[in-house]
Amino acid sequence: MQREQEHGHMRIIVLGAGVIGVTQAWYLARAGHEVTVIDRQPGPALETSFANAGEISPGYSAPWAAPGIPLKALKWAFQRHAPLVLHPTLNPGRLRWLAEMLSNCTTPAYQRNKSRMVRLAEYSRDCLTDLRRETGVRFDERQQGTLQLFRTEAQVAAAEKDIAVLKADGVPFEVLDRAGCIAAEPGLAAAADRIAGGLRLPGDETGDCFKFTNALADRAAAMGVTFRYGVGITGLGASMGRVTGVETTEGVMVADAYVLALGSLSPRLVAGLGLRLPVEPVKGYSITLPIVDAARAPVSTVMDETYKVAITRLGDRIRVGGLAEIAGFDLSLNPRRRATLEKSVGELFGGAGDLASASFWTGLRPMTPDGTPIVGATPLANLWTNTGHGTLGWTMAAGSGAVLADMMSGRAPQIDTEGFGMARYASRRTRPARAAGALRPASA
Repeated sequence: MQREQEHGHMRIIVLGAGVIGVTQAWYLARAGHEVTVIDRQPGPALETSFANAGEISPGYSAPWAAPGIPLKALKWAFQRHAPLVLHPTLNPGRLRWLAEMLSNCTTPAYQRNKSRMVRLAEYSRDCLTDLRRETGVRFDERQQGTLQLFRTEAQVAAAEKDIAVLKADGVPFEVLDRAGCIAAEPGLAAAADRIAGGLRLPGDETGDCFKFTNALADRAAAMGVTFRYGVGITGLGASMGRVTGVETTEGVMVADAYVLALGSLSPRLVAGLGLRLPVEPVKGYSITLPIVDAARAPVSTVMDETYKVAITRLGDRIRVGGLAEIAGFDLSLNPRRRATLEKSVGELFGGAGDLASASFWTGLRPMTPDGTPIVGATPLANLWTNTGHGTLGWTMAAGSGAVLADMMSGRAPQIDTEGFGMARYASRRTRPARAAGALRPASA
């Protein structure tokens, strides 16, 4: 099959203006292509990328599917402040996704998936460093590492499986005792009795994803990228193994190639073309509070392992984000989740921020069963995917954009892309649900 990459300069439509879509557009424009970005929102990064945890954490990149998770999930079902909540469902697609996730909860699968994720995330961090240098974008960034904080000795012991993968992949890390954790994050001093140890990842960074995406969209527009905001995407037309156009609320838009970067909505757009993308929306929450005592605030990011909550310093604010709720496309704000976020930051950094003034937000992370995003070619010759990053879209955005821009431009990517594409799900292709072009996902 001849792919569009052999044709040099192309007109490319990127579907989605979150951090993935905007970063992808920037790399494609930089490669010399004519790029248009389409999004239903009035501006960039107004959905999942808006108020995420703020982590750029290659070293912490790991799949949710891990040994012991099924048993933990049963235990969490009875906890008030559970990091994972699974709502009962009869949805066959979600049940199939859950079964696939469970099948990845083995030690060999975990090591394989984590290694893939770390490979992409480490490269992405390097790409972001170069991008920041080239563009001068600012986004309340800090390069001071991530501290994974363990409250129990059992958590310390369980970290050995992660440490083994970090060693194998050459990722720098530090194993810390209680005093080491407080030396890295002095604001934890008042919570010393809650700390059993920690795993510090000095190569990790922090930053405001919304600020970054908006700043990069401005740079991309200056390079000639066209942004079409407020345009709903209603379907894809296809014929003879190729996409023929994007059906939108402003008519059909045509290009040489197309990139699907719609996060959790991506599967809806291609289901009618016979393609199955196993991406499920996993709901996350955050609160953002102003700092009132800088000495008590985090220096960078602290990951509270007990609640799977990240507490991040963003300029004069603290972003507390995390949790996972499998509830479809529900965007209601659950006060119990806010209570968990407040409990985590209050116990570890009490008095650092003004909880009464905190803003509360939720977003839908596009998660694959194995944790690795779906970046690469599809069975349709001119359709490419950049989706399924789960909790790591901000961490992996630059690397994913660079890898796919190389693929589409006929260049060899700078890292091994084994296991990144949807080919790993090739045996699970579905039959076309409807005639091509007739798909109407109501919320796309």
